[in-house]
Amino acid sequence: MNEADALDIAQAAIWTVIVASGPAVLAAMLVGVTIAFIQALTQVQEMTLTFVPKILAIFVTIAISAPFIGAQISIFTDLVFSRIQSGF
Repeated sequence: MNEADALDIAQAAIWTVIVASGPAVLAAMLVGVTIAFIQALTQVQEMTLTFVPKILAIFVTIAISAPFIGAQISIFTDLVFSRIQSGF
């Protein structure tokens, strides 16, 4: 294994983390912006108001996108195992 192989695996790992966490981050961002907009309209500036909706949105999003996340991790695992099997 040389530096290029290590960089390829690291790049694939980082990309897998970004793609797998994307749905949850997007849901949290959308809920956060929506709550912030509502707070701006009503002038209710309660800091803890955003936590419960964000947590619920993230849990629902993870539950819905779990097969997608599992598939991304499985693809990365197959890539790493195939690289190990072929001897890099």
